[in-house]
Amino acid sequence: MLTPSACGEAACLPPISEMQLSPQDLDSGSFREGISELAARDADLAGILTRWGEPPFWTYSDGFPGLVLSILAQQVSLESADAAYAKLETAVPSVAPQEFLSLDDKTLKKVGFSRQKASYVRGIARGIVLGDIDLRALESMDDDLARRTLLRLKGIGPWTADAYLLFALRRANAWPTGDLALLKAIQDLKGLTELPSPEHADALAMDWMPWRGVAARMLWFHYLCSRGRIASA
Repeated sequence: MLTPSACGEAACLPPISEMQLSPQDLDSGSFREGISELAARDADLAGILTRWGEPPFWTYSDGFPGLVLSILAQQVSLESADAAYAKLETAVPSVAPQEFLSLDDKTLKKVGFSRQKASYVRGIARGIVLGDIDLRALESMDDDLARRTLLRLKGIGPWTADAYLLFALRRANAWPTGDLALLKAIQDLKGLTELPSPEHADALAMDWMPWRGVAARMLWFHYLCSRGRIASA
């Protein structure tokens, strides 16, 4: 499943912290462990569970398909990105670099790719085919190195890199700085009179380490449930 919201890359900020932990890939067990620990630590996050139940363990495939999803989610709603990816799946036998490169501009436009996003994904697909890009290598990197490696790719900004770390690599401590839905959820839960700045939200999120990726899913769940965009558990 795609991330529940998106923010423009230009609005997102550089890495929020020099602190990095060893890679930790979430699974259903560690996800629930993180939820329990965060609920015990933060009454506002515990309130999400009381009101809505446990959030889904949102993930998507790693590698090229996951990066395509991350790019499609830039600056659009969940529904739009999800619909575009579903159309892409019907247009090719599989969402793979060589298959993507076989699609012409007209087809990609019908699928839902802007000219810019099509250019980004084509560039990444060519890099993979030529052996210049190895997305599998990200799996053994710590969060900071994986993020910096992704940011070297054209079309991958901070939010997209963080989304890939969160949902494709399933890193427990990944945090998408500047995501609008997260900012609104934090405003709701913390009773803030104004939308927090990304810097303010990042500072609050430091208290949720090393489970910021779990906290993000809890906050997105609150955001979606409170606006009737998803049924609570």
